[in-house]
Amino acid sequence: MDKLNSAADRLDKALSRLEGSMEALFERAGDPGVVRRELAAMAADRARLADELDASLARERQLQALADEASEALGSAIEEVRAALNREGSR
Repeated sequence: MDKLNSAADRLDKALSRLEGSMEALFERAGDPGVVRRELAAMAADRARLADELDASLARERQLQALADEASEALGSAIEEVRAALNREGSR
């Protein structure tokens, strides 16, 4: 989970730097209308990527919870088999 959060932070910082660079480039390029439209498109892309990342993080948490539950069930099953084998071995 920490690696995913770290990756999300790095992505967010990279996108912020990209937005800043693009804004400066468009300001130098001329037409402010074009700049505004491009920035709006980038903001929409960033929002979409953020939503996708949030959904991925939520799914990762769900999968981790399921994996933890499965691990606990498997551990219980192993203990039951061991107990049954010990009972059979002591007869």
